[in-house]
Amino acid sequence: MLNNRYSMVVWSKMSFSRHIVTALFCVALLETPVCVAQDQLTPTYYDQTCPYVNHIIRKILLKAFLNDTRITASLLRLHFHDCFVQGCDGSILLDDPNTTEKVARPNANSVRGFEVIDDMKAALENVCSQTVSCADIVAIAAEQSVVLSGGPSWAVPLGRKDSRSANRSLANTALPGFNDPLDLIKAKFAAVGLDTSLDVVALSGAHTFGRAQCLAFDQRLYNFSGVGDQDPDLNETLAARLREICPTVGLTNLTNLDQTTPDDFDNVYFNNLQVEEGLLRSDQILFSTQGADTVEIVNQFSSNQTAFFEAFAESMIRMGNVRPPAAVVGEVRLNCRVINANNSITTASADARLVTSI
Repeated sequence: MLNNRYSMVVWSKMSFSRHIVTALFCVALLETPVCVAQDQLTPTYYDQTCPYVNHIIRKILLKAFLNDTRITASLLRLHFHDCFVQGCDGSILLDDPNTTEKVARPNANSVRGFEVIDDMKAALENVCSQTVSCADIVAIAAEQSVVLSGGPSWAVPLGRKDSRSANRSLANTALPGFNDPLDLIKAKFAAVGLDTSLDVVALSGAHTFGRAQCLAFDQRLYNFSGVGDQDPDLNETLAARLREICPTVGLTNLTNLDQTTPDDFDNVYFNNLQVEEGLLRSDQILFSTQGADTVEIVNQFSSNQTAFFEAFAESMIRMGNVRPPAAVVGEVRLNCRVINANNSITTASADARLVTSI
C-alpha cells in the first residue's frame, strides 16, 4: 500500500501542471477594473506574468543561506505554520498587533525567516509588481530550501492569494505542538484535510534539519510525568548530552533536531527515532507509540530514503493546497507584513488571480 501511495507523487506533479483556467471575467472594484480568472493552483501560474519568480527567490535564498544555514529549515517551517492556520494564505506574515500569529504560543520567539521573505517580496515587486503573492513566495521558498539542503524537489502549485487577516487564536490551537500526543497530532492534520498516517510521518520528517530550543524538549529531561522523571522513550546517552546543553528548564539554548546530520535533508531522522533519539516528544511518539500505524511508515522511510523523498514531496503538495475558507477575501500584498490600503488590487476570493502585465 505504501509503495502505491509513493507512486502517486508522479501523477500529482503531472496533474497539477495540467490544470487549466475554467473561467475568465472582469469585475470593477473601486472603479478600477480587475480581470480575474478562476482556476486551480498550478506550477505554471506565473509563466506569463512573472517568469523569473523561481530564479529571483532562489537568488535571495542563497544569499541568506551563506549567512545562516538554519534559514532553510526555518523557511520550510514557516510554510507549515502558515498552512495549518486558515489555509496557505500568508497570514503568518502579518504584523497587526491585535491578531498577529507571530506571538501565538507555537510561534513566539520561534518561527523566523520573515526578513528573508521581505527581501524576496521586494525583489519581485521590482520586476513584476502586484503579481506574486506572499503566500506563494513562502511556498516556493520552502521547496527551494529543501532542495538546497539535499532534499527532493517538486512542482509547487501556485496561484494563492494573501489573506487580509491573521488568526492568533486559531494558531494557538491548530498547530501541532511538540508535546502533543499522537492522537491529537492526527486530529490536527485531519482538521486541515491531511492524511493522519502518511502525511503525519512524512511532514514530521522535516525535522531532519534545523534547531530547537531547550524549552521545546526539556520536560523530557527533568519532569516528564510531573514527578521529576525522564521520558522513558529518550535515549540515555542523548539525554545526558542534552542536559549539558540545557542544565535547567525554560532555556532558549539551541540544539540540532537531528544530532547526526543536522543541516542535511535526509532520512537519518527516522533512524534516530528507531534508537530513541528523536529530540521532540512529538517526533519520538511516531515510533514509540505501541500499535500505531505510524511505526511501519517510520521503518519504511528509515530503510528507503527515496520512499521518504517521494512521500514528502507528495505531502508538501497536499499541504500547499490547504485553502482558506471560501468567505476569506484575498489579495496580492505589496508588503507581506500589512494588508493593502488600496482595495482595488483585492480579489474576490482566495482562488482568484489578478491578470497583470510586466
